[in-house]
Amino acid sequence: MAWKTLDDMQLAGKRVLTRVDVNVPVADGVVTDDTRIQRILPTVRDILAAGGKPILMAHFGRPKGKVVPEMSLRVVVPALSKALGCEVKFADGNYGAAVDALAEGEVLLLENLRFNPGEEKNAPEFAARLATLGDIYCNDAFSAAHRAHASTEALARLLPACAGRLMQAELSALEGALGTPKRPVMAVVGGAKVSTKLELLGNLVEKVDHLVIGGGMANTFLAAQGIDVGKSLAEHEMTDTARDILAKAKAANCNVILPSDVVVAREFAANAANETVAADACPADAMILDAGPESVATIAEALANSKTLIWNGPLGAFEIQPFDAATNAAAKQAAELSRAGKLISVAGGGDTVAALNKADAAKDFTYISTAGGAFLEWMEGKTLPGVAALEG
Repeated sequence: MAWKTLDDMQLAGKRVLTRVDVNVPVADGVVTDDTRIQRILPTVRDILAAGGKPILMAHFGRPKGKVVPEMSLRVVVPALSKALGCEVKFADGNYGAAVDALAEGEVLLLENLRFNPGEEKNAPEFAARLATLGDIYCNDAFSAAHRAHASTEALARLLPACAGRLMQAELSALEGALGTPKRPVMAVVGGAKVSTKLELLGNLVEKVDHLVIGGGMANTFLAAQGIDVGKSLAEHEMTDTARDILAKAKAANCNVILPSDVVVAREFAANAANETVAADACPADAMILDAGPESVATIAEALANSKTLIWNGPLGAFEIQPFDAATNAAAKQAAELSRAGKLISVAGGGDTVAALNKADAAKDFTYISTAGGAFLEWMEGKTLPGVAALEG
């Protein structure tokens, strides 16, 4: 790949402007989930170990170019300091003075970049102002790489630029899964709506050998084949599009796996009375809430014969039992194959990570992406501005 990493930079004595994602959930002034903070620690620690001065830049919430006190990044300083094991300095106004006062071994966090309207506008003047604060630019926020903002795109072109450890890991994992993958490649795409994943499906059918379609999306594809899906969640206005995707897959020799049997219920509730029927036998007053055991067996066979897996979205209503069975079974098998070194598995997306954690499978996947929109856009085959800027 054409981008540089921290290993390619001389960091000793240098101010390293580091774009990170610490847009973490907060309740009552306290960070409730520090996953994103934990993910940036290798980059910050490596910069410190090499004698560099990490100056962290990030956004928090959507203040839309105005100063919104409750969206100040100051709230993450205690959690960041605790995770790093050292005091993190904070600059809420005069960035320049705070940078000048930064001693070796110290870390500085700048106030929410989105308080300045120039950030989201990718304004050259705001990027130039930021550039005066550093000697080297490091982007460790893959989750923001699909946005052409001043701190992700314009700034990268003004200073010697590199990828941080998290960005490096994301790009390497995704390149390995979609760019130059070990074949056969299998993709699992689930979720409620076909309309939100059109570009994704269109790109994947030309790049993967097996495509499993699950969740509410699968109902739309079943309906496109003339199957009555009863009261199931489905986008009936998208059936023509679904047929186009199936035709495109056939032309590309991509094996599309849809449910052959389904678990149906009359109500969307935990432990609701349910039955397993053939995919074309959903009662008119019922809704499809999961794939059945026969479908799971088909997925299992395809998984066993695959070398690479990309996963985005659950196979059923995984939030409630027993409609999490198909997702859990496939996730556990993918985890076992990955643990045994037989499968490279990459997953991403909020629901996906939640589902894999629920199945106790996430820890054995090769790579779990914490980037939502950026992960999807990469899978759709789009150029991400933050990545393109690193490639210069």
